[in-house]
Amino acid sequence: MIAAFDGFEISAVHGGDAWKICDLMVGNADRFKRYFPKTLEQNLNPTLSQLFVDKKVKQFQNKEEFLFTLKHSEARELAGLIYIKELNWETKQGEFAYCIGYTFEGLGLMSKSIEALSKYAFNDLGLQTLQIIAHKNNLGSVYVATKNNFEWQKTLLKGFTPPGEQPLDMELYELYK
Repeated sequence: MIAAFDGFEISAVHGGDAWKICDLMVGNADRFKRYFPKTLEQNLNPTLSQLFVDKKVKQFQNKEEFLFTLKHSEARELAGLIYIKELNWETKQGEFAYCIGYTFEGLGLMSKSIEALSKYAFNDLGLQTLQIIAHKNNLGSVYVATKNNFEWQKTLLKGFTPPGEQPLDMELYELYK
């Protein structure tokens, strides 16, 4: 376990998480299809989810990408996922990406998760710069960034293309150790 707060805990993804990730993604498909299309398509059934988890565990071990789960400590229900991705070990930079299920939205859980994982990224992984890239209309994600003292840097023109849509301009926020 990496961190715990308010009856929830953050842990590295592990082999037993596949069913829970599948349930989270399928149960929130409408919510995740725009900004998490790749994760969603890799978790549409339990078999796909097990392949996804096996791959993410290897990436974690190889320090290529880090996937964390946010679970209710007692019920063990999966509330959300948090990535540290786009790692550049030369510049010591990484990017957060995160999603949370409908039933856990608005409780401050993702803000607290990013706070805890920022400390982990700086102190345990040795990163110096963390990024959050969010669409300006994704107010929850923008709030998570600003609540954690990430500072707006610039607009990334055509920074992300959701499935079946035109490219979107995205906002870049950064936090420095």
